[in-house]
Amino acid sequence: QVQLVESGGGLVQAGGSLRLSCAASTRTFGTYAMGWFRQAPGKEREFVAAISRRDGMTYYADSVKGRFTISRDNTKNTVDLQMNSLEPDDTAVYYCAADLMVRTVLSGTSNYWGQGTQVTVSS
Repeated sequence: QVQLVESGGGLVQAGGSLRLSCAASTRTFGTYAMGWFRQAPGKEREFVAAISRRDGMTYYADSVKGRFTISRDNTKNTVDLQMNSLEPDDTAVYYCAADLMVRTVLSGTSNYWGQGTQVTVSS
């Protein structure tokens, strides 16, 4: 069982930056692929970014490519999402996800999910 806790959300003006962090409660963090998803009001949850478990290969949605960066620290059991040049359309609840296979994370069917952290971007 893996518990995920997100932090770092908040209110920011358009063009600003936020850094989200997800802490995982597992001694085998390095064996999990990690990802970030988001869900805006009235919309379905969508993929944002993912990172593989060992070689650190990263994946991004086209809408955030070049603005967001996902990274992980296997010594601290954390995965971060640095968000720059934020836009009002980035407003959503952001969720951290974990699974043994990165393709499962990418598909949005991860076994483990956090409770989410709210990001609001004002225009």
